[in-house]
Amino acid sequence: MNTTHSMEQTGSQTKTKANATSEISKISVAVMAFSAAVIGCWATACLFAGAISSGGPMGLVQNLIATIIG
Repeated sequence: MNTTHSMEQTGSQTKTKANATSEISKISVAVMAFSAAVIGCWATACLFAGAISSGGPMGLVQNLIATIIG
């Protein structure tokens, strides 16, 4: 009797699913890294804008303390 199994086909399907999952993970990591970079740039821009409008870094710290104390 000649019985053949399709082991190669099953193996390549599993490999394809693993590659697709790997690619989706890579894209997700890239999107999260880009989002973190944009948020970091926005935070830095806000810090500089606050320092400029307060009259410098010391003015920013004084305003922060005045805000916390009330």
